[in-house]
Amino acid sequence: MADNNNSLIRNFCIIAHIDHGKSTLADRFIQTAKLVEDRDFHDQILDTMDIERERGITIKSQAVSMTYPSDDGKDYYLNLVDTPGHVDFSYEVSRAISSCEGALLLIDAAQGVEAQTLSNLYLAFEHDLEIIPVINKIDLPSADIDAVKEQIENDLGLDPETAVLVSAKDGTGVHELMETMVKRIPPPTGKEDAPLKALVFDSHYDSYRGVIVHIRLFEGRIQPGDTIRLFNGGTTHDVEEVGTFRIKLLSEKRLSAGDVGYFIAGIKTIQDIRVGDTVTGDQRPCDKALPGFREVKPVVFSSIYPVDSNDYEELHSSLDRLRLNDASLVYEKDSSAALGFGFRCGFLGLLHLEVVQERLDREFDLSVVFTSPSVKYLVTTIDGTSKYIDNPLEFPAPTEIEWVKEPYIKASIITPDDYLGNMMNLAAEKRGIQKELLYLDRKRVEVIYDMPLGEVLFDFYDRLKSTSRGYASFDYEMADYRETELVRLDILINGKPVDALSVLVFQGNAYARARMICRKLKEEIPRQQFKIPIQGAVSSDIIARETVPALRKDVTAKCYGGDITRKKKLLEKQKEGKRKMKMIGNVELPQEAFVSVLRATEE
Repeated sequence: MADNNNSLIRNFCIIAHIDHGKSTLADRFIQTAKLVEDRDFHDQILDTMDIERERGITIKSQAVSMTYPSDDGKDYYLNLVDTPGHVDFSYEVSRAISSCEGALLLIDAAQGVEAQTLSNLYLAFEHDLEIIPVINKIDLPSADIDAVKEQIENDLGLDPETAVLVSAKDGTGVHELMETMVKRIPPPTGKEDAPLKALVFDSHYDSYRGVIVHIRLFEGRIQPGDTIRLFNGGTTHDVEEVGTFRIKLLSEKRLSAGDVGYFIAGIKTIQDIRVGDTVTGDQRPCDKALPGFREVKPVVFSSIYPVDSNDYEELHSSLDRLRLNDASLVYEKDSSAALGFGFRCGFLGLLHLEVVQERLDREFDLSVVFTSPSVKYLVTTIDGTSKYIDNPLEFPAPTEIEWVKEPYIKASIITPDDYLGNMMNLAAEKRGIQKELLYLDRKRVEVIYDMPLGEVLFDFYDRLKSTSRGYASFDYEMADYRETELVRLDILINGKPVDALSVLVFQGNAYARARMICRKLKEEIPRQQFKIPIQGAVSSDIIARETVPALRKDVTAKCYGGDITRKKKLLEKQKEGKRKMKMIGNVELPQEAFVSVLRATEE
């Protein structure tokens, strides 16, 4: 910063449930600070991907530095560290929060406190942030400000009188909010002459300059020419440029304790930089790393295959390019007898999987097939060896298995009490174990469940929203591994197993899942000259079957008059032909059949 006066710096983040107006409020801050000319401004300016704007969610967090002329006559530097708005990216949220001194807790005046509002508040409490409650969307006809204030007091334990009322959409109350931030959020502490200690809270890739690392400095300073070391990564790099985020990157002479900014050091791949790592000086390192660092591990796995096998190389290069900006995407080569060559990928969650799927379609114009998502199971065999398995094809035979454990989550559902029965039925169906039931106020209930992650993967979120008419909210965190009864469900077409359709399922759900897949395939597989059996099998037991009927060809149509034996002869000949065809006939499974099965939900 220009004058290195820490007392004028305010580092803050906005935390909220999905669709409570976080990106819109950030837009108003940027307009108030006049960072962008009016002609260049567009809504959700910090959301750089089309998919973010369409879905109204933040996937890739951004940071922005603003100068705010306060009513007290001083110019303050406000550093907004934006956070992703979905549970899949909770680790990134925690790192962004730890780089701030204050947080705006944004609550929708019509929706009230929801599940992620609570979980993000607890994160902010853990990092001892100054929390300013902000009630947004006060311009809505359905806004109930008194009820939300009551929730702030009862559910969050915060003083409702300190809440700032704003409408991010039309700008009402934004100036008052910025004044409140300047007064209430403490300035950063930290000495400029101490050894460098900075937190990596994000990074992005530039095709010309390599990795641009987003940092918050807690101690010391960084400037071009310095040699820095990554505490957990162990690598050293020479700094080429430092600067701040003003929508575009603005280079500075140096960054000092308290600042939020970036550095460029010729780092070639984003895998070399890990979110949560500590940056320190190579010659004069700090004593210990900043707390909270951990490796981000994928929890959902799926295989990707190109619809056209000629697109394999293009898919490979597209995944490479996606990974440049998404270090959490992991993949390895995979192959299937039915779908050819592809990749086995790991994702942070279902939303992450959908984002990758959309980006492959939009940015690279690729038609791909994703196999059924799976989680990582811990399998221990009779000889005592344990290993994690996410691919059904690696699952051992039942006779070799000692026990299997599956990942569980701690799920928090907040729902109006009118829909409590629906929620409890849905959770019980998904093998949820109720741990707590808490009335937040007269109308809303929070229910805590222990639930298998694999059950949440399919249609849980959609059904949660539909059974509660959109009012229920859902949040979760990973818990532990617990013993389960797991089986591999194989799908046989004309007696031959199709490896791409094999799935690992809980034994109690195997029959319903097999029925659903067989029914879907029956609708999609074109009829042949012979009957095609579609079977669901667990080990050697057939548990479900559908049959695609044969096309009927009237071979006696041209047989006029004469003895009945002439017709019998033709029918016997046809029967023999069909028998031979059934033995040697090959059923081509159309691509649409795979897609329909993989997108189908349990009925």
